[in-house]
Amino acid sequence: MTSHGFTITAKGPFEFGASLRFVEDWPATSGLPSGGKALRFAYCAESDWLPIGVSVTAAPDGVAVATTRAAGPGVRGEVARILSLDVDGSGFGELGEGDPVLGELQRARPGLRPVCFWSAWEAACWAVIVQRSSMVIASRLKQRIAERYGARVTVDGQEYAAFPPPVTLLEAGGLGLTAQKEEWLRGLARAALDGVLTTEHLRSVGPEEALAELRTLAGVGPFSAGLILIRGAGAPDAFPGDEPRLFAILREAYGLPEDAPPAAYRKLAEAWRPYRSWASFLFRASAYGVMD
Repeated sequence: MTSHGFTITAKGPFEFGASLRFVEDWPATSGLPSGGKALRFAYCAESDWLPIGVSVTAAPDGVAVATTRAAGPGVRGEVARILSLDVDGSGFGELGEGDPVLGELQRARPGLRPVCFWSAWEAACWAVIVQRSSMVIASRLKQRIAERYGARVTVDGQEYAAFPPPVTLLEAGGLGLTAQKEEWLRGLARAALDGVLTTEHLRSVGPEEALAELRTLAGVGPFSAGLILIRGAGAPDAFPGDEPRLFAILREAYGLPEDAPPAAYRKLAEAWRPYRSWASFLFRASAYGVMD
């Protein structure tokens, strides 16, 4: 591929190998080849909705990135967000010093930061596709949509299908989903094109406001809203107020009573500011092996 390169320096602890190992086990990226020392993928950049191929490798104090077309500030920021390198993580380790339970998780997976979807739009589509479906089946459906409607980009000699941009799915039919889910995807496409379902917008408002806005979108419930904000837009300090699976993990880890109210979990998460998303990610990744 024609290569355009740049580097991203991590602020605070970061281990690219930990990110690679996570991606290999993450159902949402199961279509990517596993193994090797590079993370390669194609997606439609939120900054212009045009396809781009990306290859990421480890570099001193961060990562080296090669792209199939010139990467302006928008794309550079998107790649940094995908690996949570757009956030200064210097203070994250200190949280573990004051919270032994969190500290144990940090020591078990040193340098692991949340790995995000390529865009908030793609995270939202995954959140709809995976509803009432296994993650394995949802991954296959998502990959099938990418191969049918997405652009093909060659990265390091291998072809990758980019998940299609909003304007394409707005007009597409026959996605292999239920009629309800296809209608929801079209609504999400309109929200993305209107600038609502974008990282820039979701990170420009407070997390509570962003979650509330997301929940107004058809097909987006409390869990999906948290997924889109945290693992799509990469917001580092959000804590969904109604997350049964996460609550169950925290209940066991901290010995909370079975009938603990949501307020008890929110109070627990207050100690993780300004990295509530990162801490929640570690708990879920450790409990399930990967996170939805």
